[in-house]
Parts: sequence; C-alpha cells; structure tokens
Amino acid sequence: MSTVHEQLMALGSVFQAAVLVDRIAKTGQVSEGELAAMLGTLLVRDPKTTLDVFGGDDKQLREGYRALAAALERDPTSLQREPLRYALSMVTLERQLEKRPAMLDAIGKRLPQIQAQVEHFGPAHENVIAATGGLYQDTLSTLRQRIQVHGDMRHLQQPSNASKIRALLLAGIRCARLWRQLGGHRWQLLISRRKLLRELYPMLRDG
Repeated sequence: MSTVHEQLMALGSVFQAAVLVDRIAKTGQVSEGELAAMLGTLLVRDPKTTLDVFGGDDKQLREGYRALAAALERDPTSLQREPLRYALSMVTLERQLEKRPAMLDAIGKRLPQIQAQVEHFGPAHENVIAATGGLYQDTLSTLRQRIQVHGDMRHLQQPSNASKIRALLLAGIRCARLWRQLGGHRWQLLISRRKLLRELYPMLRDG
C-alpha cells in the first residue's frame, strides 16, 4: 500500500465522519455498523498498519471516499458542501489540538474508560456514544473555533443524536491526526489534486 493510498484512507475517514454527521443532522439516521466503525478508530492503540485503525477493512469508508472525490473533482453537481465544511473544520481543529498537550493528555486518559465500556456493552451502545460525545464536549468543544452543525432541529435537539454527532466529530479529528501523521497536508488538496484522484478512484471501485 502506497503512502498516498494510506493518506487517502485516513482523509477518507475524516470525510466519512463528516458524511455521517451531516446525515444524522438532516435525517436522524445512521447505521450501527457505520457508527461502530468510526468510533472504533478512537480505540486502536499502536496499529501495525493504517488499515488496522479501521479493523482491517475500509469497506465502511466508501461514502467518505465518494465525498472526498467530489471535493477533489470540484464538480458543483456532486459536491457535498456540508460534509466538506465539517471535514475541513476537523482538520483545522486537529491542528489546534496538537498545540494543546494538556488536552491531548486528558483525551488519552479517558479513552481507556471508553474502551472498558465497549468491552462491556459493545461499540455502538448508547453508553459508549454518550461517553465519547461527552469527551468531545469536555475538550474540543471548549476551543474558540467550534464546528457548527446544520440540519433539522427536530433531529439536532435529540440528546442521543447530539451525542452521536459529537462522538463522530471526535473520531473524525482522530482520523485527521492520523492523516497528518502519515504526511498529509492541506496544500496537497490543491496542488496534488489529480494525483490524489488517480489513487482514489480504484479505492472507490474496490468495495
């Protein structure tokens, strides 16, 4: 697997989180499998490969890959504007988090507690989602720049949906961190657009 392939997997997972946030905000719907796949990325310590972060399979990232492709193609008919905005905001928040070692440490200390809940209840249980959403609320949502989620207020005002959105934002920011650790930079999205798309198209077809 090439470095660019790994970077696209990580960035695609940021977009996957963004797509799911947008769907919950607008419809109140998300599958347990999609949610579990994204939240699982928070709990993988010392992965041997990038694919290990996603449980050894990237099939749950297809929608994220599609949204990323649409952003790189710059086709106004297929561009998913809200997911793109959320994804770029997560990348920006990850850069801010990097400058706050105390916040990083606080997140790192609470993740084992969430891991214990996953082992007890399962990865997409409401207790796990509430704990993960609470961790986001106590840390990243205190930063000056916050991600404003737009959608149907009937869905956004439900506490369970709010928790899912916060949990997904935390997972997306973790994946943005992975992307940067793999050498990803925002300027790539501008100057290496065609190269990224050449590698991304086969990933879309592999599912």
